[in-house]
Amino acid sequence: MERRSFIKKAGVGVAAGAVAAPALAAELPTIKWRLASSFPKSLDTIYGGADVVAKRVAAATGGKFQIQVFAAGEIVPGPGVLDAVKDGTVEAGHTCSYYFVGKDPTFAIDTAIPFGLNSRQQTAWMMEGGGLELFREFFKDYNIYNIPCGNTGAQMGGWFRKEIKTVEDLKGLKFRCGGFAGQVLARLGVVPQQIPGGDIYPALEKGTIDAAEWIGPYDDQKLGFNKVAKYYYYPGFWEGGPQISLYVNQKNWAALPKEYQTILEDACLYAHAEMQARYDAKNPTALKQLVGSGTQLRPFPNEVMAAAFKAANELYEETAAANPKFKKIYEAWKKFRDEQLQWFAVAENRYDNFMQATRSASAKAKK
Repeated sequence: MERRSFIKKAGVGVAAGAVAAPALAAELPTIKWRLASSFPKSLDTIYGGADVVAKRVAAATGGKFQIQVFAAGEIVPGPGVLDAVKDGTVEAGHTCSYYFVGKDPTFAIDTAIPFGLNSRQQTAWMMEGGGLELFREFFKDYNIYNIPCGNTGAQMGGWFRKEIKTVEDLKGLKFRCGGFAGQVLARLGVVPQQIPGGDIYPALEKGTIDAAEWIGPYDDQKLGFNKVAKYYYYPGFWEGGPQISLYVNQKNWAALPKEYQTILEDACLYAHAEMQARYDAKNPTALKQLVGSGTQLRPFPNEVMAAAFKAANELYEETAAANPKFKKIYEAWKKFRDEQLQWFAVAENRYDNFMQATRSASAKAKK
């Protein structure tokens, strides 16, 4: 009898909860936002991160909180997302912070800087290492509440018309690259070009630029870079784990009910994980197809990477000396990076290296 009584009472409680949830939702306001993306719709994985957020927010609120996503150029150009959110032209934006290093080089660390964190380390730093708190303080000056919302994983080094064998081969090279990387590569003689994703192919095709990088095989194949450049280099040492961010206008964020704030942040976290998963799942097949169609896969020579590493660290020290905001975040970031490298060397790298060696040995044995 006691067991039946407990089950009966529990059933009543569940029913009451089922009634309470819609009643609570009915009390919350209907809100419609516009979100400006820095990416074209054709790049379904990186652009899709904002779509994932919008769909999950709508589903979790019974359609009461709607976010309409606009691709780059539909409301503002891709590089205009920061100002659009800051000025309240749109309520939200989805972008890479390193696009805005012209305003302040500190923005770059929110996405990626050369020889920085991989995707897991970047997420760890933001979520548990103090990075998010530091950047929330930084973004207040731009009237923005920032939320991590995607990561591509380590990127490729890009498409080149000619082989890169030495640092000398970089001199005078007009290379499309984003963020702080351009300033590092400029020290090696590169002429950096910052061009939105949708405009890279025609620039490469017409010879306006000599080389270009975007993300990795899945997106690069979609953009058709293999049709106009033969050599595909790796790794993109300037983007070991680039993070994409959701920007929310501070006034609009403060006006959201707490329930909606939580739902939005949870949706961003889901999109953050899903984007990485989609790239990891799709890149292997795309790379095989590219190589199968004639793409020449090449690693950057150690000489080039060593020279870039030296140039990057010189630039960081100079920037930190001149910019207190950069220095504050960079020093905390650098300490975290060094600790992560020590830890990853113990388990992750040993495991990965063993698995790669085993795979290589197995492949040779089958020949």
